[in-house]
Amino acid sequence: MPRRTFLSNVAGGVVGAGVLAGSLVRASARATHHTAAVHAPAVIGRAQPPRPLVMLDPGHGGKDPGAIGFSGTYEKHVAEAAAQELARQLLATGRYRVALTRSSDHFIPLDGRVDMAQQHGASLFVSMHADALHDASVRGASVYTHAHGASDSQTADLARTENSADRFGGPMVHGASPEVQRILASLVTEETRKGSSHMAQAVVSAFQSRVQLLTHPHRHAAFAVLKSAQIPSVLVEMGFMSNRLDEAALRQAGHRAMVAGAMCRAVNLYFASAGAGLAG
Repeated sequence: MPRRTFLSNVAGGVVGAGVLAGSLVRASARATHHTAAVHAPAVIGRAQPPRPLVMLDPGHGGKDPGAIGFSGTYEKHVAEAAAQELARQLLATGRYRVALTRSSDHFIPLDGRVDMAQQHGASLFVSMHADALHDASVRGASVYTHAHGASDSQTADLARTENSADRFGGPMVHGASPEVQRILASLVTEETRKGSSHMAQAVVSAFQSRVQLLTHPHRHAAFAVLKSAQIPSVLVEMGFMSNRLDEAALRQAGHRAMVAGAMCRAVNLYFASAGAGLAG
């Protein structure tokens, strides 16, 4: 290897073990003409482990607008804006790497969102939404984890709505049958379930003093986007576009920043707790 290339590689920190060893041998051979003692360089410290990767998933997008509020606000726009703000706050801590399933207004099938998290080796998956309910009086934030059955009828309806998002993908994108959903749910490991539940509890704790919550805010159902067998995953409803007050709040950048701040605190709580796991 030419001397210039070797020096530039060392400076960039990308020199391979074999190249470095070979260079040291040649240097040692030359040094024997001048001195009888050649000492190997000291090894100082160890490389820091990679920071955990948090995958943020702004719901809907492209031809799938998600819920539409009373004043015409699209859920997909609220979700993307909130996810971008949360990404900014997480990166500002210096503790995490962050990736988004989408950073523009385009459609992604539900399976594709899960695949992205797995391909990136995410440590945590957070799907962000502001859906609609039949009862327009219901308002407040909530958090959902994956389970075989739904915790209540309202959550079951919400899961059906979310799982039908792939209808916007055309004939090549199909939602899984109930039988397949049950099989997928059975593949979710107990460790992943515990991690997801732990993150959901952290969200509730972080939201309590900042953001209005539903009664019994931690709920569960067979959400297709939460079916990863390896990655703790939660779906956060920041509020409901079917409620005038929630929609008005989520249209405001200041309110979204407050929600993102609470979610950032929840992520900190999750990773700071014993047994959360930091593999990224």
